[in-house]
Amino acid sequence: MLATLNELLPAAADGHYALPCFNVFGSEEVVAILAAAEEAQRGVILACNKDMADHMGVVGFAGMVRGLADAATVPVCVHLDHCYEEARIHAALRAGFSSVMFDGSQLPLADNIARTAAIVRLARGFGASVEGEVGSVPYTEGRDHIKSELTDPLEALAFAEQSGVDAMAISVGNVHRLTEAISAIDFGLVQRIAACTRLPLVIHGTSGIREADIQRLKTMRVAKFNIGTTMRMTFNQSLRQSLADTPERFDRLQLMQPVVSALQVEARRMIDLLG
Repeated sequence: MLATLNELLPAAADGHYALPCFNVFGSEEVVAILAAAEEAQRGVILACNKDMADHMGVVGFAGMVRGLADAATVPVCVHLDHCYEEARIHAALRAGFSSVMFDGSQLPLADNIARTAAIVRLARGFGASVEGEVGSVPYTEGRDHIKSELTDPLEALAFAEQSGVDAMAISVGNVHRLTEAISAIDFGLVQRIAACTRLPLVIHGTSGIREADIQRLKTMRVAKFNIGTTMRMTFNQSLRQSLADTPERFDRLQLMQPVVSALQVEARRMIDLLG
């Protein structure tokens, strides 16, 4: 069943658990993640990142995931991640996304608030939720223009009060696209941000965070963890193994069966870690 962030995250923030937000790069991830969610009877978020939006368009992405999301017996949020253009967000909402993120983190705070608030007004007309970002979570590669800037609690307060968003992504030592769990989280900063607002908080770059730190963060109003790198690594490792084990096969579905199984196991691991 289709859901929004606003239907999923407030209870998680108050209840010391969190929802996984999986970046999706193909039908294999969709099938595997939803199978894991159904197995665990937990809600999930399926996200379209900028690379996928560039690759197949938001209409194509919605077409790939909406039918399966609608048919699921657990809540499924279809979310547009890290979008910088209002036109693409509008197209995603028209295509059936139930949630969008306007990323104004590279803008001055006043501009971030104003443009995010306009997106909130637009999304409300579609019954969709909105995530924003204060501070700037850096990337290890692929986004050289993105700055690294920790979230200022006072700016977080102003953003939460004035933008109208349903969830707020924060920068507290987390880093996108890390392949090892080496992020040094500033828990004191997280605590100060959480004390400023009742908004559910969002962590990007989950694959680079130690499991013990993830467990601690979910008790501090962090209700959504974005997960991409660990799923991509699982996909590539399992696909290489499948090709090596069965060199005579050429049927895509047969080759992908062990890949989907491996993705399901990894998705279930993350669902259980956050639950």
